[in-house]
Amino acid sequence: MTRAFGALLKRDLTLVARTPGDYTTPVIFFVVCTTLFSFVAGKDIAVLKSIGPGVIWVSALLASMLSLEGLFRSDYEDGTLEQILTAPAPLPLIVLAKAFAHWISAGVPLLLISPILGILMNLDFHSTTILVVTIAISTPTFSLIGIFGAALVISQKKAGMLLSLLTLPLCVPILIFSVSAVSAAADQLPIGGHLMLLAAFFVFTLTLSPFGTAGALRIMLSN
Repeated sequence: MTRAFGALLKRDLTLVARTPGDYTTPVIFFVVCTTLFSFVAGKDIAVLKSIGPGVIWVSALLASMLSLEGLFRSDYEDGTLEQILTAPAPLPLIVLAKAFAHWISAGVPLLLISPILGILMNLDFHSTTILVVTIAISTPTFSLIGIFGAALVISQKKAGMLLSLLTLPLCVPILIFSVSAVSAAADQLPIGGHLMLLAAFFVFTLTLSPFGTAGALRIMLSN
């Protein structure tokens, strides 16, 4: 099973390397959206610090949504997905490999850029560190939620809007606790409870999403 996981992960990352535009666009969106808000705030440092966590996190969430539609699209159109379903490896493990590949290609770049954007929003070192921690915990959760939504709309063409409607409500609690954690850090308040809740969301989706996505794929491909 470990070999199958590694093989599929390597395959998906190779496909990402061949079509970098699909995953550089969310990063560009993340940077541009955050930068535009900083320009709107102007030189008012207090405004920047107050809206900074929310702006960065909303931009990160929307950027994560941009690459979800293509998670199964190419495999579905060329018939590879049907072959994957008949593979001897457990389907939830295959789903987990694809979610991990999505996080590496879409979540990790956001994670690496977030400290720079935190500085741009005039966040202090402690707040910026907590921002990076929350993004590191929550972006894998976004990938696990997103892959489930992508499986539900796999047979729909241009289903980006529908996919967003399915996944965004599920991501709102994560967004709220992530922004609250960074804001609490900026105000020198305890943040342990926020981080524990974010970790709980991650464990919950890590446990259920692979099996739910596997079931959704089987249902959608059987129709």
